[in-house]
Amino acid sequence: MGARPLTGDVVVSVILTTWNSARFLPRCLAGLREQTHRAIELIHVDNGSSDDSVRIVRELRPDARQILNDTNTGFAAAVNSGVAAAHGAFVLLLNPDAFLAADYVERILEAFGAAGESFGMATGKLLRGTGDEIAPTNEIDSKGIRMTRTGRHLDLGQGEPDEGDGAPFVEVFGVSGAAAMFRMTFVRDVTIGGQFLDEDFHTYREDADVAWRGRLFGWRAMLVPRAVAYHVRTVTPAKRRTLPAFINMHSVKNRFLLRLKNEGLYLALRNAPFELPRDLVAIAAVLTIERTSLPAFAWLWKNRRRIMAKRREIQRRRRVSDRALAGWFR
Repeated sequence: MGARPLTGDVVVSVILTTWNSARFLPRCLAGLREQTHRAIELIHVDNGSSDDSVRIVRELRPDARQILNDTNTGFAAAVNSGVAAAHGAFVLLLNPDAFLAADYVERILEAFGAAGESFGMATGKLLRGTGDEIAPTNEIDSKGIRMTRTGRHLDLGQGEPDEGDGAPFVEVFGVSGAAAMFRMTFVRDVTIGGQFLDEDFHTYREDADVAWRGRLFGWRAMLVPRAVAYHVRTVTPAKRRTLPAFINMHSVKNRFLLRLKNEGLYLALRNAPFELPRDLVAIAAVLTIERTSLPAFAWLWKNRRRIMAKRREIQRRRRVSDRALAGWFR
């Protein structure tokens, strides 16, 4: 599938998901308002916030379509409801703690046009932001997702100093959900059981899951270094002991769910010497130190049939072999 220039009238549907995010929203919405690409529709999905998130978006962006949930349905379910309401040829997932430089959307669309239609996922260069104002720093937050042979997914370049723009685009395994853009054709192709993001993930690792599924289905992902955004990173391994227990539980659950769905036999055998020791460490930590995450294992067992049904559907529809993907797991 070849390159095709994209014009300024291409509609981008921005899906902004909030959960008690009021402190970041004025800055986040200011970045969105200043975009040089004007054909943008904003879909705001609120997950039962108890703060002023809904009011702030309504006042600052009265043109936004608001989908208001009574409870926190999880990031994945919120995004899926936004996708169902979207009319754009592209979908941009935007975290409320992210600020986009004015040409962020425009530069990513330019890269999509240049790279060709096999690229379904893209991210700009995310630098670390700080505080409620998402103040800029020169530290990398994410330049895309990379996979390891231990079963982990990590953000490329995280913590390193930014050293400039580089190439117009660079292929990566996948993209962080903080400010990720997807072709709507990609979204439709990778949807399983009516869900773009797998709602079983609830929160955390759903971006790695959809990236892996996209790779299996023959899609590619890219980093667009000249598209810059700033992101306040609130969930990191270093902060694990200060995070709410339900976040850590989903993190444990999802580390196994990610592989149960997507990892073929070849990769499972190839990566086993690296994955199994780390799995044993994680299980031991849950049994001794982080017992609040024990429900993760009960959930996986209770829902094993649904997980395996999703796995069968993904593996049936895959177009790329594990051997072809093995080079991404380093």
